[in-house]
Amino acid sequence: MQTITRTEELAAFCAEAKNHPYVTVDTEFLRERTYYSQLCLVQLAMPGEDDETALLVDPLSKELSLEPLYELFRDENVVKVFHAARQDLEIFFVDAGLIPKPLFDTQVAAMVCGFGEQVGYETLVRRIARESLDKSSRFTDWSRRPLTEAQKKYALADVTHLRRIYEYLSAQLEKDGRAAWVAEEMGILTNPETYIVRPEDAWQRVRTRTNSGRFLGVLRELAKFRESYAQSRNVPRNRVYKDDALVELASTKPQSPQDLSRARLLLREARKGEIADGILAAVKAGLECPEADLPKPDKSKEKLQVNPALADMLRVLLKAKSDNAGVAPKLIAATSELDELAAGQRDVPSLSGWRRDVFGADAIRLCEGKIGLATKGQKVITVDLG
Repeated sequence: MQTITRTEELAAFCAEAKNHPYVTVDTEFLRERTYYSQLCLVQLAMPGEDDETALLVDPLSKELSLEPLYELFRDENVVKVFHAARQDLEIFFVDAGLIPKPLFDTQVAAMVCGFGEQVGYETLVRRIARESLDKSSRFTDWSRRPLTEAQKKYALADVTHLRRIYEYLSAQLEKDGRAAWVAEEMGILTNPETYIVRPEDAWQRVRTRTNSGRFLGVLRELAKFRESYAQSRNVPRNRVYKDDALVELASTKPQSPQDLSRARLLLREARKGEIADGILAAVKAGLECPEADLPKPDKSKEKLQVNPALADMLRVLLKAKSDNAGVAPKLIAATSELDELAAGQRDVPSLSGWRRDVFGADAIRLCEGKIGLATKGQKVITVDLG
């Protein structure tokens, strides 16, 4: 198993890869102690039946630059194949500000081809490649050198089997006329906004039951400080303070070191120094925020008048349509979308693109009373009501 540690070796591989229609890609990384993922290994493979056209790239080598790989990622004549690509793509976006294109995610493609929701790589290897994986090295420390032979074998298998999986799924998509469906889904993964975390928006990810504008104003400032601090020092946000401590601080609104010392959920390290100063400044900013600039809680969903019977019928329709199309229901429509449809909302993803053809158009007709549902043997079918 070849492990590349020099830039010129990587450049030679990437130059050869440009002569092929696709290259499979995977990464190994650590994130337990950092905000951003620490890239520890890149696995690459060109089309082929053995390990001769696959290799490992050591990004921790001081004699290696990943620029030849990024140049390959920019080449739109070569499809970059990943499985469950989001975390891998985030690494490359943070490191180099780029997203590989064109992109093919076998997890998404498998959902379109009827393999279930968020199907794992091991399942696809077993069902498509007819092979098994040794997962014993899955949770090892990929930053330690030298890598063991078991680690290398495990890592390489993540791209060698991926070749057969890609070829099978892409052929199936072409046969079923669904290649455009997957291409549409890649729009989210290739959108830079997917990987940009703005500190001022971090509060929206914190779960809370309180919708007071002033509470949310303080929460927003505390979340903003935590995110900025974590990003600038590359530490996990929970190492600054956890969500439950953040909510407690937004509720108690400490305004002095003495107030801060009484916080039950705050880590000891956060009660002093820069973090403590940042917390007090954030609380002050939240309390002094003009009323007009306070966050406005989204109450639109609370006001939805959901017809529960219609929502249940939409769930039955979704199951029938997904079974008929051989597509995972979750990929077509989220459960929350069905409630929105049953409440009269029409600005939902399932009413556009390929989803509309598979489910959305009939969902609207069901909501409007133009079709009904009936059983025929073991199947649920739609019935035209005129």
